[in-house]
Amino acid sequence: MAAETTFDATQDSLENLLREIGKGKIQLPDFQRGWVWDDNHIRSVVTSVSRSFPIGAVMTLQTGGNVKFQPRLIEGIELEGQAPAAERLILDGQQRLTSLYQALMLPRPILTKDEKRNEVERWYYVDIDKALGNTDEREVAVRSVPGERVVKGVFGRDVILDLSTREHEYKNRMFPLHLVFNSDDWFAGWMKYWNYDQQKIELFNRFRNEFIDVFKTYPIPVIQLRRSTSKEAVCLVFEKVNTGGVSLTAFELLTATFAADGYNLREDWYGIPRGPHRTKGRADRLGGAGAILKAVENTDFLQAVSLLYTYDRRQKAIEAGAVGRDVPAISCTRQAILDLPLADYQAHAGAAEEGFGRARQFLWREKFFSARDLPYRTQVVPLATILITLGDQWQDDTIRQKVRQWYWCGVLGEQYGSAIESRFARDLPEVVAWAKTGGSTPQAVQECNFFTDRLLSLRSRGSAAYKGLHALIMQKGGAADWRTGAGTDDESIDIHHVFPRAWCDREKIDSSIYNSILNKTALSASTNRFLGGDAPTIYLRRLQDRQNTTQDRLDGFLRTHFIEPTTLRSDNFGAMMAARATSLCAEIAAVTGRPVAGRAITELINDAPPGAQADEADE
Repeated sequence: MAAETTFDATQDSLENLLREIGKGKIQLPDFQRGWVWDDNHIRSVVTSVSRSFPIGAVMTLQTGGNVKFQPRLIEGIELEGQAPAAERLILDGQQRLTSLYQALMLPRPILTKDEKRNEVERWYYVDIDKALGNTDEREVAVRSVPGERVVKGVFGRDVILDLSTREHEYKNRMFPLHLVFNSDDWFAGWMKYWNYDQQKIELFNRFRNEFIDVFKTYPIPVIQLRRSTSKEAVCLVFEKVNTGGVSLTAFELLTATFAADGYNLREDWYGIPRGPHRTKGRADRLGGAGAILKAVENTDFLQAVSLLYTYDRRQKAIEAGAVGRDVPAISCTRQAILDLPLADYQAHAGAAEEGFGRARQFLWREKFFSARDLPYRTQVVPLATILITLGDQWQDDTIRQKVRQWYWCGVLGEQYGSAIESRFARDLPEVVAWAKTGGSTPQAVQECNFFTDRLLSLRSRGSAAYKGLHALIMQKGGAADWRTGAGTDDESIDIHHVFPRAWCDREKIDSSIYNSILNKTALSASTNRFLGGDAPTIYLRRLQDRQNTTQDRLDGFLRTHFIEPTTLRSDNFGAMMAARATSLCAEIAAVTGRPVAGRAITELINDAPPGAQADEADE
């Protein structure tokens, strides 16, 4: 059986569309971004209509169905009293219809932008003589003039065109386009001004027939989505036809939906930044709780709320005896977020916020301090929901260790770069059950695999496993700065080579090897400059002399980075890499509970192809 069509293809006149817009019968859904067309675009679309050129179809959505978006009037419309209920919402054609409405219907100048993107006020006129001339003249017949309706010369001294009064409009034979659908009064004034001269009357009649009537009869194709169309279909259709190319987020769409119920989701998230009723939103509270949560986006928060809501709904259904397909799914997909009822958002948003606060504490203990340290922003979503669902038990050592194992399997197994929504929905129930009751091992833990060759391919601080290993080094060793002895848990610390790049180049070591994480560690910029490009035997001696410290103390600093001092003091690059790899693999196995497989690092170094260039963005 064929699927039912969700739209109708019809045709409407430009005049009728604009009049319905002016009455508020046709409005915009609240998620539509503001009107942005400049003066050139406005004149272009008006000219196209005047010449009966097509300007494209318009897409609308019937209101009154399951899709409830907060409507808003098109820019420039001011109605007395409360706006009527919208009958249709514009999904495609906002810029064209807004431009035409303002140019052809508003009895005041339009606020738009000039070629330099400066805000300007403009009236739109048509030169009657040019409109009735040849094709080339018609192209420039539509003109815009400043808000005061006086065009002046370059230095603002000479008046080139004055249209500030009706008489001046008649004299210069310039017709105001905002009267194109109501020209009778203007025509009466025209006849009186020209003393009812028959030629002038005939001129205007010809102008009305050849120009004004084009606007009155101009047809526009309309694709109208029926009120039975689903919200997801509406959103997908909108994004496919949106020529701006910017996809709408679930937050923007849900904001429009909740607004229809009188709830301001934007204020809930961002607060009210100005005015006497200033408030802080959830974004402020999360950001104020720690630098790492500044990475959390509004869509991340909505995913967490959706997970908590659908998890709660599932648990209640199971307790009520539901089985099989009657058990609702846990989900945080875009569609699940769009289907989130307002009451359930309000019921779970507080828990989600507290969950992110717990996630910050968890991450701080794991030595992730800022947004740039975070391996996966996305993994904070299931982490927050797991921690809040565990209740007060999340602090218990045995439970926290299981959550910790799951988290590190995600980081070092590099599992949260794609297809994340299905992982989130699986993680929440699996990790909670595993941590609380010792149930089945979560799939994320089972799927975690780390191979020794990954230590050589990790070269950029942007990768999740790289950030994870850096945090493990700080967590287990402390990563003391070699010159100051201070910890490396602040933003002044960066990643630098153990065997300097200049030394490696002199020794003909391939950059794909020496730029790997095994030859990089966290040091302050000033310490790195002090090391220079010398061999370790030279810079270590210089460090000891500078600080007047003992070899044992400096060796202690090196060990906090999982570096065996004897390998540096003998300038043995291969031995340092192999020993450090062994130590790091032991930590990876311990924190993930999974064995590290693969060949020995020494073999991999010897077999590495020469000439591969590595990313050196961390330098």
